[in-house]
Amino acid sequence: MKSLPLFHRVAGQPVIVLGGGAAADAKRRLVERAGGQVIGELQTGIERGARLAFIAVDDVSEAEAAVMRLHRVGLLVNVADRPELCDFTTPSILERDPVQIAIGTDGASAGLAKHLRLRLEALLPDSLGLLARSLAAARDALRERWPDAVERRQALDAALEQGGPLDPFVEHGSTAVANWLREGAARPSSRIDLAIAGHTPDGLTLRQLQLLGAADAILYDPDIPVAILDRARADAPRFSLPHEGPLPEGLVLVLRRS
Repeated sequence: MKSLPLFHRVAGQPVIVLGGGAAADAKRRLVERAGGQVIGELQTGIERGARLAFIAVDDVSEAEAAVMRLHRVGLLVNVADRPELCDFTTPSILERDPVQIAIGTDGASAGLAKHLRLRLEALLPDSLGLLARSLAAARDALRERWPDAVERRQALDAALEQGGPLDPFVEHGSTAVANWLREGAARPSSRIDLAIAGHTPDGLTLRQLQLLGAADAILYDPDIPVAILDRARADAPRFSLPHEGPLPEGLVLVLRRS
């Protein structure tokens, strides 16, 4: 990755948007959609404590001067159609409030990001936001049902996986989480061996990618490329083979060279 994807909260906060025309209007709508206060004058925005700025001006010298001034006071800046001047880029956003899926190309092609979003729009049900809100409301009930954090995560993984009772790609009603809590069970511990032939993630099958994303721990041959290990969950511990000692409960994925 060349950029770190983050969700920056701007609700109720001042955000500078400089310029006119369609590009500036689009940035204003984006900031307003996120609950931010649009400030159209650079100095006013600085004085009010803005932390982000969008610049949509045609004149390159004017844009560069604004970037330099904003950098001197510590703001992060996005310049329309000039990725080389950007501290951050704005993704194409798929929203199922409170779920947001942001698709970015590091400024390479906004059109590509848009069409990826449109494909995903057709796959994700409208009830996805309801599912997220129901899970948030059930936090205390989840802790009561599964006091151990590992068991709780395993139970959620089993419920949310493809074909599970809370599969996020399936339409659910308002009682889905409550019904699952009455009947749900934690996923049993298991160990799966995978033979890795390639040197990049591009050579992995969909099933391999799914297992990497779901595993609770990774055991791996020392020559497994870092790019492949990076496809595993960030919070899943990794152990180089040979390994002796205890392992976390849940799904242990063993990556070996084929």
